[in-house]
Amino acid sequence: MTAATQGLHHVTALAGDPQKNIDFYITGLGLRLVKKTVNFDAPGTYHLYYGDEAGRPGSLMTFFPWRGIAPGRIGAGQSTSTAFSVPAGSLGWWVDHFASIGSEAKITSTSSSEERLLVRDPDGLQIELVATNESDPRAPWDSQSVPAEYAIRGQHSSVLTVRDAEGTVGLMVNDLGMRIVEQEGGRTRLAAGPGGPGALVDVHASGLAPEGLTAGGTVHHIAFRVPDQETQLAWRNDLVSRGHQVTEILDRQYFTSIYFREPGGVLFEIATDTPGFDIDEPLLELGRSLKLPPWLEPSREAIEARVQPVTLPTENNPEVAA
Repeated sequence: MTAATQGLHHVTALAGDPQKNIDFYITGLGLRLVKKTVNFDAPGTYHLYYGDEAGRPGSLMTFFPWRGIAPGRIGAGQSTSTAFSVPAGSLGWWVDHFASIGSEAKITSTSSSEERLLVRDPDGLQIELVATNESDPRAPWDSQSVPAEYAIRGQHSSVLTVRDAEGTVGLMVNDLGMRIVEQEGGRTRLAAGPGGPGALVDVHASGLAPEGLTAGGTVHHIAFRVPDQETQLAWRNDLVSRGHQVTEILDRQYFTSIYFREPGGVLFEIATDTPGFDIDEPLLELGRSLKLPPWLEPSREAIEARVQPVTLPTENNPEVAA
């Protein structure tokens, strides 16, 4: 194995109305929209990135919002739940907060080490907030709607649902450099590096889960971190030598990416930590303007005519809000 992932980079899902998506993830979850761009492979729709103040890897959730998209089906061959890390003792506040914006949330599990709250976004995507006693030193985005004392610190973990876990777990150990830290029933928890929030994946083996259908309200892919493109290239070569069908390195402007499917059918991405989201706009203004890569800039007028106009809450850019 040439390299090992440092943990989660981002999760990308499919949505419908982009304004409803923005309102939920900024006002509901208290994340910051750090980039408003388009799907580089289909520039008629947005690609929206949410995260902490700077959009650091491990804090990110991204969306392709397609107006009128049909609902998908959450099931086998998908990342079926995305969890964010919040402070211990904060879930009661979150239940009240979601009620205040008309979203139903319920605490689904409690133990001495971990509490989970489940909420669904406007498209039905499953989002969990996880409160543990384990230290999470990452700084939150202190927003108007979610004070820092309760706020999300970044991603906690993702759940992968597959028919047979053996191949999935084997790939994550042998090809991604993760390690098994817990097994219980049909669930296997794996950790990257030192582990902890932002470096965890739960593989759930289920022969009863319906086959997943990737459309509205489902995850498109899950991305793992690699520090730079040099490491990414070496890792790609290693994966190809092991028989995986891996894409060429693709320029996503704010990082570079490779993609392949693991044996259970989940689409994996390996994304670089660099160069980051402030390469084309200042930190204070992240997310305010539609940003396009150089190769799409000549088509800006046509692209702007196709995407739905959206507005951002002033809390996304409080120091420059008009």
